[in-house]
Amino acid sequence: MPPQDFSPRAFGLMKPRRGVAGLMIALGAIWLMFALALNWAGASEEVFLLFCGNTERILHGEVWRLFTAPLLHVPSGSIGHILWAVLGLLFFAPQLEERWGAARFLRFFFISNLIAYGFQMLCDVVLPATVAHKLVPEYWFGSIPALEATAIAWALTFRGQTVRLWFVLPVTSTGLVIFIAALSVLRIIAGESSAEGLLSPIGGMFAGWLIGGGTPSPLRRAYLKLRLAQLDREAASGARARAARRAASPFRVLEGGKGHDSHEPEGHDDDGSNGKLLH
Repeated sequence: MPPQDFSPRAFGLMKPRRGVAGLMIALGAIWLMFALALNWAGASEEVFLLFCGNTERILHGEVWRLFTAPLLHVPSGSIGHILWAVLGLLFFAPQLEERWGAARFLRFFFISNLIAYGFQMLCDVVLPATVAHKLVPEYWFGSIPALEATAIAWALTFRGQTVRLWFVLPVTSTGLVIFIAALSVLRIIAGESSAEGLLSPIGGMFAGWLIGGGTPSPLRRAYLKLRLAQLDREAASGARARAARRAASPFRVLEGGKGHDSHEPEGHDDDGSNGKLLH
């Protein structure tokens, strides 16, 4: 019987590099700070809520909440929220960081959160209040939307590869997309209570495709096409303007230089002498 491989690679794991490792440590440290403060130091829950997302308060100027909410996780009663966030990064982020570099991955992570929560805020505003109340909590927070974006980006970047969910279940990249989408829809149908809200994961999946679905990403490709079309229009407009100026000009360009049938004045050499020899 061949020896079984229990290395991290066998479970689809890679050692995280500096960018992902730093992000995991930062999320864990922020969770630990609030957990200690709220559970053991007697800090008020209002301190935690001050950094959580809230659609109404953000729209009334407390914009910092949109940036701080993705960094927070449930500080009391359970470690599942922060554990899921760290494990999600450990499963999918190292390969993306290796392919993209730390800078691009970190930009992707934070922009994905903004897109996901921005989408949820928009739905919170436009949907009827009775529906929005079931889908969007009063305060929302957590990095789960960006983790769904990361999983979608991984699946679209490493097509055909397999990952072991929960260290056991082998799932292909296509199966992973289907699993994430189905899970998000089922959570909505069940009306599950979640810290991040039920609509932000949908926005996270969209963000994963939009800014992580390839190199360049669909968003980058769309920008490059628009930029190329703009440059083509500018070039065509410049050519038409030059043609119009030439047509309107009273001057014409005449060919210069000596022709083959031109003659020098008789009796003169090239040096200006009259061509006569002196004796």
